[in-house]
Amino acid sequence: MDNSIVKHPGEILYSEISELGMKQKELAIRTGVSEKHISMIINGTKSISNSFARKLDIALNSENGTWAKKQADYDEYTSMLEERNHITETELSILKSLKDVVEYLLKTGIMRNHCGESEKILQLRKILCVNNLSVIPQISYNAAYRAQITKTTKNIDPYILFAWQRICEIHAENIIINHPFNPKKLLKSTPEIKSKMFIDDPNCMIRELKLIFAKCGIAFEVVHHFRGAPVQGFIKRTINEKVILCLTIRGKRADKFWFSLFHEIGHLLNGDLNNRFIDFDSVKSEIEENADAFARDALIDPKLYKEFILSGDYHNLDKINSFSLSAGVQPWITIGRLHNDEWLDWDIYANIAPSYQWAD
Repeated sequence: MDNSIVKHPGEILYSEISELGMKQKELAIRTGVSEKHISMIINGTKSISNSFARKLDIALNSENGTWAKKQADYDEYTSMLEERNHITETELSILKSLKDVVEYLLKTGIMRNHCGESEKILQLRKILCVNNLSVIPQISYNAAYRAQITKTTKNIDPYILFAWQRICEIHAENIIINHPFNPKKLLKSTPEIKSKMFIDDPNCMIRELKLIFAKCGIAFEVVHHFRGAPVQGFIKRTINEKVILCLTIRGKRADKFWFSLFHEIGHLLNGDLNNRFIDFDSVKSEIEENADAFARDALIDPKLYKEFILSGDYHNLDKINSFSLSAGVQPWITIGRLHNDEWLDWDIYANIAPSYQWAD
């Protein structure tokens, strides 16, 4: 494929109005359509109709038929592209189901913009390391991952889940790790990791966590989540022995994020790292319970927690704050534990935990 020969008309349109110093809003006014209509054409998600082509000819002072020909040339090109690369209707359908993933890949620059469906499929094939998107559900995973999908999870789209995992790997590829994975060092580092929850700026917090994990031989990243992939975290050992640990912020609440982080650390320390292991939101097993137990005890010392419960002070917010300080955690970690253990009703102090959200 030589994209320099035939460009998507949306890419040409963007180039022309940029040279003219014309904004998309002005073009929308001149042609009598919405800004969204213009944006969809420029981004390659909408074709130029014959009627709109005539409007563009007038608005841009082009010869009659100029924009209709650009669209026709591109349509012929994509038709040959589909035939030459064996792009099927099945793959076109899969592309639609991956709409949110594609938007993310375009936004982050992992995929190139200004192209049509066929070119997007070719890019996705390369990004996801498959020669045809339709084979994705046939790709086998390790036993733990496979059991979680088939027995306990719902609302999973295998294509979105596969793409999310690959996005995790892509992010981790850009993280330089100079040390092999060291479980003993990771265990020793848990107090330092826990201390980072006191950093107010989430971006600074993540940077600090990355540095600690890197010293333990782990590439750590917080990765965007998508509907269809109800996951909490992902761990994997790569071919070159790099260990990947990725989290999402699906739950948004800070207490859930930190429990999930220590849950994944538990998996690493409990020897659950094989080829790849994905944690789903609602999976329960002995492996998961062991990881939960590690997270509970690593965040709050079990002896201190038992003494606090026996004191009966767990209804008093001031007492919760004092206990949390002595345990080395934020008060919302203690409150989350009290909720989970049913010592407190879920609506009591429910709004104390901050929320982590993706910035636009």
